[in-house]
Amino acid sequence: MCVLAPLREARYTAKGKPMRKKEVTRAKGCRRVVHREYLKIEGRAVEVSVRLNPRARRLIVKVHPASGEVSVIVPSKKALEHALEFARGQTDWIARQLARVPGRVALIPGARLPLRGKDHLIARSEDGRAPVWIDDGAAVIRVGGRAEHAPRRLLDFLKRQARQTLETRSIELAAKLGLRPKRITVRDNASRWGSCSSARCLSFSWRLILAPPFVLDYVVAHEVAHLREMNHGVRFWRLVHELVGDVKQPQAWLRQHGAGLHRYAAK
Repeated sequence: MCVLAPLREARYTAKGKPMRKKEVTRAKGCRRVVHREYLKIEGRAVEVSVRLNPRARRLIVKVHPASGEVSVIVPSKKALEHALEFARGQTDWIARQLARVPGRVALIPGARLPLRGKDHLIARSEDGRAPVWIDDGAAVIRVGGRAEHAPRRLLDFLKRQARQTLETRSIELAAKLGLRPKRITVRDNASRWGSCSSARCLSFSWRLILAPPFVLDYVVAHEVAHLREMNHGVRFWRLVHELVGDVKQPQAWLRQHGAGLHRYAAK
């Protein structure tokens, strides 16, 4: 599977000699949460997930740039007893990473969010035209019904918009290469904007509907190109350029603004 990752997790890796290769290859792919602990960082309790991953070669502390989740990756059960101690030694580093995590924005009337790259105000609707509709002239997304249902109604609306747009653009761009995806799915992935499997199935994050169209098109083109080239070689990038032209601008936009798209939530 080829993946277009949206977020680069901050990592602090233990220095020193890595684990032996035979320890790394056991139970390949396992990355389960063993337990959760709390660290006191700048006066507040921060939950830390300890995850066992035999593919890791050292102790690693990660801070997710969108959610702020703190985790310690351990390569073996023997290293579990050192996990919290290792994290405790990096509290200053963890605090700096947490300070960069964008604040959450609830999808409620009065809040603002981008839709196709343009800022919109969320407002109540009283005319019953539809559960959710866009007042383009005023750059307002109007949500009807009971106030407590507004976040879920709006989230469902955004996901439908994303699905329609991503399916349409995937089929259109694939057709330019004489191809057609087997399946297109839209999810809420925190670790990738899009992916393409060897079975010719494409998957995208619904949050791309919040980004400007040229960014969404770039991600779609990236995954569509993988239908022919499951790599990132010269021929792959030639296909992406053929589909959307410039790639540097959307790549730069994602680096600068991508993490912020994960701020928006129903709760």
